[in-house]
Amino acid sequence: MSNVVFQNIVKQFPAAGGAPGGLAVQDLDLTIEEGSLVTLLGPSGCGKTTTLRMLAGFETPTSGRITIGGRDVTHLPVNARNVGMVFQSYALFPHMTVRQNVEYGAKLQNLSKAELNSRVDEMLETMALTPYADRAPSRLSGGQQQRVALARAVVTRPKVLLFDEPLSNLDAQLRERMRDELRAIQLRLGITSLYVTHDQSEAMAISDRVVVMRNGVVEQADTPMNVYARPGTAFVAEFMGKANILEGEVQEIGEATVRTRIAGASFELPRGPHPLRPGQRVRCVLRPEYLRIDPQGPLTATVKRVVFQGGHVEYLTEIGGQECTVTDAQYFHGGIAEQGRPLRLALDTRPVWMLADDQNTNALKAA
Repeated sequence: MSNVVFQNIVKQFPAAGGAPGGLAVQDLDLTIEEGSLVTLLGPSGCGKTTTLRMLAGFETPTSGRITIGGRDVTHLPVNARNVGMVFQSYALFPHMTVRQNVEYGAKLQNLSKAELNSRVDEMLETMALTPYADRAPSRLSGGQQQRVALARAVVTRPKVLLFDEPLSNLDAQLRERMRDELRAIQLRLGITSLYVTHDQSEAMAISDRVVVMRNGVVEQADTPMNVYARPGTAFVAEFMGKANILEGEVQEIGEATVRTRIAGASFELPRGPHPLRPGQRVRCVLRPEYLRIDPQGPLTATVKRVVFQGGHVEYLTEIGGQECTVTDAQYFHGGIAEQGRPLRLALDTRPVWMLADDQNTNALKAA
């Protein structure tokens, strides 16, 4: 078993230069199931990298316990944890060839020469690096260097693989291709993995579960689908892609739906797991793709800004005094609306998600 468990983890950094110490991670409870890939996602300073470093052994928790496969590793040194790590900077040895870089960690395991060569050959083949085995890292592309770094981490056959924003140095097109490659390799090898990123689309594309953090606290931990479509807090909704959070008022509660007034129009919205009452103020999460331009639509918006994106047009609008982003992928039929023009909008209510109108609301459980 190589599941990872964080139990009641707190990380407090000591004061420096007279400044107060920082609480980087608070009361973290998290389980990474064997063979799965979990992504830590959040803005800079949210605690995601500190969490990764505690699992790697580069930082020690102030309190709490970390186990790998049931074994307590909280205070073990880095080299006693059997954890592989892929860094943002690749950290390849420039004076070594690709093959020498890949075999470096495995050499420390006192393998026989035959076993060492077999493992390295297998990794080079798996990462499509065999033709480049005798090249220096400087003669490789960014994507190839990233594969070398991954091969070096995996060749030691670690129980857990850690990724510290491994794609942030690549251009957008290569980053997308490498993202898919990393996920395919992780699935093929079946290694339990923890991945740190600040890129929402990257997290949704590769993860079995996404853990959204803010100020050292887990805001929500769930599947990519639920984190996007059923956010537990307004912060999660806004951080996970573009979200319109419009104020509404509960009018009537049914068995499966809640009649809610939004910007002067009434809608039957799905009833979530949290309790509601008539007259209660709620915040409704409407992704731009839930709205469409419709001359007969019940919502009236005013165009404030127009952004042409090629595949679609993005409108920043105002609905009932609230900002709302709308996307239109059919603009080639009806043309592009000008700034200041009113738009009538229809709403697909099925995926709309409601949050209780409470700034202190904690992450809500998905139904």
